[in-house]
Amino acid sequence: MKVAEAESFAEAGRQLHMSPPAVTRIVSALEDVIGARLLTRTTRSVKLTEAGARYLADCQRLLADLSEVEAAAAGAYGKPTGTLTVTTSAMFGTMFVLPLMSEYLDLHPDVTGRGLFVDRVVNMVDEGIDVAIRIGHLPDSGLTATRVGKVRRVICGSPSYFEKHGVPMTPDDLSDHRIVASTSAWTSLEWRFGVQKKSTIRVTPRLFCSTNEAAIAAAAGGWGLTRVLSYQIAPQLEAGELRTILSDYEEEALPIHVVHPEGRHVSAKVRSFIDFAVARLRSNRHFN
Repeated sequence: MKVAEAESFAEAGRQLHMSPPAVTRIVSALEDVIGARLLTRTTRSVKLTEAGARYLADCQRLLADLSEVEAAAAGAYGKPTGTLTVTTSAMFGTMFVLPLMSEYLDLHPDVTGRGLFVDRVVNMVDEGIDVAIRIGHLPDSGLTATRVGKVRRVICGSPSYFEKHGVPMTPDDLSDHRIVASTSAWTSLEWRFGVQKKSTIRVTPRLFCSTNEAAIAAAAGGWGLTRVLSYQIAPQLEAGELRTILSDYEEEALPIHVVHPEGRHVSAKVRSFIDFAVARLRSNRHFN
């Protein structure tokens, strides 16, 4: 490589602290092993042959790959430092990711955390995101994703509501009930049902709320029925404030993934947080 860059055995020898004859012998031995002439020698200069140019390019690529592997290994086993930026949806972030980040930061005092909890799809590269936790089926992309669990879309109401208004037995029965709907991102008035045999019911809400938290509160207060993701009402289900209905008609569960854009070039802070988050989320009973 040095001979090709300097176009001289003598100059390459000076840079490598070797004699020109020693450099010449090494290049000749390499050509004998490969079975092709790599350099054309003249009295004034040394030039790469076509085969030599291809060989040099391949060697440069292999050396670059080796450097990347070494850097990746150093990142995986180095000390986590710097700012770690994690994004996910608003309720999921508050309920599950914020406690994860707090515990992680206690373990790694040289890391500063930044949580971006918003109900929109964030462009990880453009917005400088290290890790995203996403619910739903992922589009094809260059991101690396690790599945950690699943959640369901569920319809729920309070025991007091069902005592007063009865329990819907099929999706068609929802037309006889008061519906509370959220107007936040990713909500729809077209409620889909079924895994094998699919159907869609268009609901007509009597009450619209700007957040899922408000719609859940209205349902827990006995005003009507709402549809949310199962994790969003986990506390109310455990407290007996809400119960789910029409479970036999539910859609296929939605996967949860921990996503990052770095591929094999993973810094210590990202790798350690991913390992930490994946273990915690997979052990959470709400996502099994």
